[in-house]
Amino acid sequence: MSQQVLSVTQINEYIRGMMDEDALLAGVAVKGEISNYKVYPSGHHYFTIKDEGAALKCVMFRSSAVRLKFRPENGMKIIAMGKISVYPRDGAYQLYCTAMTLDGVGDLYAAFEQLKEKLSRQGLFDPVHKKPLPQYPGTIGIITSSAGAAIHDMLRILRKRYPLTQVRLLPVRVQGAEAPGEIAAAIAYANHFHLADLLIVGRGGGSIEDLWAFNDEQVARAIFDSEIPVISAVGHEPDVTISDFVADLRAATPSNAAELAVPDQDGLRQLLDSVSESMVTALQRQLKASRRQLDILRASPALQSPIVYIGQRKKALELLSSRLGSSGQQVINRHRQRFIAYTAKLEAMSPLKVLTRGYAMAQTSTGEVIRSTSQTQIGDTVNVIVGDGSFETVVSKIKENVQ
Repeated sequence: MSQQVLSVTQINEYIRGMMDEDALLAGVAVKGEISNYKVYPSGHHYFTIKDEGAALKCVMFRSSAVRLKFRPENGMKIIAMGKISVYPRDGAYQLYCTAMTLDGVGDLYAAFEQLKEKLSRQGLFDPVHKKPLPQYPGTIGIITSSAGAAIHDMLRILRKRYPLTQVRLLPVRVQGAEAPGEIAAAIAYANHFHLADLLIVGRGGGSIEDLWAFNDEQVARAIFDSEIPVISAVGHEPDVTISDFVADLRAATPSNAAELAVPDQDGLRQLLDSVSESMVTALQRQLKASRRQLDILRASPALQSPIVYIGQRKKALELLSSRLGSSGQQVINRHRQRFIAYTAKLEAMSPLKVLTRGYAMAQTSTGEVIRSTSQTQIGDTVNVIVGDGSFETVVSKIKENVQ
């Protein structure tokens, strides 16, 4: 009996056929920890899931990977769904993964936390980027579904609170795969054409899946890039989305967004009444003060009798002139006394004053004061100055002091 000889390809194809016919392996869910996770340029994901005793290679093709709600990472505990089959080329079996969820945590919640952490790290939630809302918006743009109850609630409240504002509805889908792109495009459109002073972006309540468009990164970045201030109004008060963190203001509900967007006309009327009363009171107070000033002017002598007023001014001028003359005389006297004192000092220091006491001063013929016998010779003419005049003499003898 001859033994059948099979090729490697035939063996691998045979084993793959057996595994593909196994009902358990055709639709299996495997729990484990991700390791060696890689995403190739083709969009296919390759990884291994392991537990304490074994490991299983896995592949998730691009067509399945695009439906993931979170970003798989090494170390994550997951449940991978798909079928187990053989890859004939390598002769190795692997899990062809078609879906994946986190073990013990919803994949939507994981995706929410991942995106929240990423955008927070990039500064999109930083309060420094929050723009103030206009106090009295002339036009409000509402980006929401035109068929939902939220738009009707917001329109009703806006008309009641502040009918002066105009409302522009930019209708979009608020759930489903197309919703994030439409919401982001509406925000960009409103900014490009400057359609409003304020934007309200949101929808009514629903499940986390219904609200998921407002947890989309595309919507978050459109809100962050908006030059028009944005109020996020998604779901009910307990609902929190990524849009709430990025927006300039978060409203608990769409109705609350309408309340936050505009002032209350009743409150404005009360404020205007109060300001009006304050203005009337201030004007009356000013009128009373002006009336008192007018009465004082009316009672003044200048208006009652100009002649008397001129007489009073004349007396005041005479008094001022007298004071000015007295002050001038005092200054003159003070300077005269100082002049006399300085003159006396100069006279006391004058050499001519000394001559009146019997002294004389001798000068050479050139006018030089003679202080030494060496300045003259016998026969020189000397000019002698005394207290009442001068005379000339001729030197006949020179006598020097002997010390």
